[in-house]
Amino acid sequence: MTVDGRVARGDRTRTAALDAAVVLATEVGLHGLSLAQLADALGVSKSGLFAHWGSKEALQLATVDRAVQQQQELIIQPALHAPRGVRRLWALHQARIDFFAARVLPGGCFFASADFEYNARPGPVRDRLAEVFGQWTAFLERLVREAVAAGELPADVDVAQLAYEIDALGIAAAMRSRLLDPDTAYRHARQGLLNRLRALCPDPTLLPEGIS
Repeated sequence: MTVDGRVARGDRTRTAALDAAVVLATEVGLHGLSLAQLADALGVSKSGLFAHWGSKEALQLATVDRAVQQQQELIIQPALHAPRGVRRLWALHQARIDFFAARVLPGGCFFASADFEYNARPGPVRDRLAEVFGQWTAFLERLVREAVAAGELPADVDVAQLAYEIDALGIAAAMRSRLLDPDTAYRHARQGLLNRLRALCPDPTLLPEGIS
């Protein structure tokens, strides 16, 4: 089936606009993101963006979903090439820190910024962010359980606790790297998880000995 060229161009335009919205949201806040601001950033008319999103809230929700897609494409999918177990957990953490270090987003982590911003703002955007955060937590816990099943983590490891620590190290790196020395923030985040996993893993040779 041939895809209508206009539809394909429309999809590309929409994706490019949402990429810009994700960047802008880490600068002005997701709550501060508006169709007018995005139009100014893109150099297009506000009426043109209304064809894609009829309200500020619709744009914010679409921006959250685009940030999820970016996380899938740039962090999760590369990590899934690593073998299941501690190497995949380590690859995910490395990919996340690498994403922050590449300065793809001015605010470092879209979700850390948005979650702090919306934790006291009830409504559909907060509900969507909570859903996304729950999915991310469940994904981390799944990878930990896979490592346990592979015999690369102890059977009695606290799955939820370890997943929490992995996430917390990433959030700390994202936040500290914007306010303090970024190299130090990233090094501490990498070394923190490496120390934790090597201490838990029966075969620590599966993991690097240190951070270069």
